[in-house]
Amino acid sequence: MTGSGHKPPSGWRIAVLGGGAWGTALALAMLRAGHFVRLYARDPETVAAIDRGENPRFLPGIALQAGIVATSDIEAALDGADCVLAVAPAQALRAMLATAKAHMPKDVPLVLCAKGIERDTGALLSAIAGEILPENPVAALSGPSFATDVARGLPTAVVVAAGNEGLAADLAARFSAQNLRCYSSDDLIGVEIGGALKNV
Repeated sequence: MTGSGHKPPSGWRIAVLGGGAWGTALALAMLRAGHFVRLYARDPETVAAIDRGENPRFLPGIALQAGIVATSDIEAALDGADCVLAVAPAQALRAMLATAKAHMPKDVPLVLCAKGIERDTGALLSAIAGEILPENPVAALSGPSFATDVARGLPTAVVVAAGNEGLAADLAARFSAQNLRCYSSDDLIGVEIGGALKNV
């Protein structure tokens, strides 16, 4: 595992799929790292609240920095994205990716941000992603992190894993910011299993 050494040019268009606590916190983290962020949430009330500067249902009392574009239109969220963060819970990932499939930009990295194993099939989340979106390289973001800590900007370390070591290192460098340190790993399956076991 390696740390994010150099900082490549940022300014990616990042789509965050999931308006819960972790999705909102990661949207803030990506904004702080210098990216343009669209956040997709199914619930229009959550979208409206984020536009007002808070996600009271999932992150009460935490002011959201201006700049996150929230939407309940998944096509709009994915339009022109350079990278997609899937932040649906493990058991909802398959349905979310199936919904996203028609609008998913080809060849852009898909970063899985939930921990878990699909209950009905025993499949790892990367296997589900590979089945539904075979043209998108897959990575996973995992670590001993808490949404409230990340949203508040407290120091946090995570790992970004992908089968392609260069992709993992690039993503880790692009996601790192002042209070978020991302390390990279080429052990995608190991990181996924570790995250799932940690949650148990």
